[in-house]
Amino acid sequence: MRILVTGLRGQVASALAEEGPASGHEIMHLGRPDLDMANPADPEALIAMARPDVIVNAAAYTAVDRAESEPDLAMAINAHAAGRLAVAAARLDLPLIQLSTDYVFDGTRATPYLEADPTGPLGAYGRSKLAGEQAVAASHPRHVILRTAWVYAHGGTNFVRTMRRLARERPELRVVGDQLGCPTYATDLARVILAMAGRLPDSRAGSEAFGIYHAAGAGETSWAGFARAIVGHRAARGAPAPPVVPIPSSEFPTPARRPANSRLDCSKLARIYGIRLPHWEDGLSRCLARLDEADLATGYPETP
Repeated sequence: MRILVTGLRGQVASALAEEGPASGHEIMHLGRPDLDMANPADPEALIAMARPDVIVNAAAYTAVDRAESEPDLAMAINAHAAGRLAVAAARLDLPLIQLSTDYVFDGTRATPYLEADPTGPLGAYGRSKLAGEQAVAASHPRHVILRTAWVYAHGGTNFVRTMRRLARERPELRVVGDQLGCPTYATDLARVILAMAGRLPDSRAGSEAFGIYHAAGAGETSWAGFARAIVGHRAARGAPAPPVVPIPSSEFPTPARRPANSRLDCSKLARIYGIRLPHWEDGLSRCLARLDEADLATGYPETP
């Protein structure tokens, strides 16, 4: 199967490039300069030349805090460009997987969010992603909107790599403890996308294969709990492990408000597709093992 992925260097796009061939899929990427999501022309001709079976829109504006001062740019990439991509996919009758986020919710629900729960984004980033969902749904009946949360990878800039670095530099880590979520390893998310993609070409509009789905690591934790698990891995290897001190969100103000509850209920994905993501601690363990291997390969001085 040929899968066209928008975006070149993002965490999910990179994971798809790595995992696709192992699953027997050919992964093709479409990004700048050929496709500039901030100012795109009609992408139909580019897509038609690639002759894919499925399109995955992994390109996005993801700078959550900066979006508060760049709302128009966030909306252009996450909503308007996504809508144009969906229109092109519909004309070519190609199924589209649109990646979305827990930030479409306001975080006030006491339990994990279901796909049908009311949305209510707190900031510009969440509003732009929700608008992207709506544009895709309005433009193309053969779409999957795949919401995920707290994505990290062994490459790029993310919470895991930041905590590893800070644990080497600081005697104590003060991390928000009153926001709950489901950490999601990009490799696991890529495997979900590939499994879903394999079913879509033969599915007709209106099929239960299409629609909104949640996909995030099993279990739940806080950012402080996430950080504690990262530091604990370092301690098990004999590296310095500073204490992690949970703090309230009020002690770590950011330009964009974060949902207090980012937990996603993924039971629909298990029921319809038979897919269950690994527990977040399992994904983290595999990610940290990859980072340890990279340390050894480069001779990082702190590697025991």
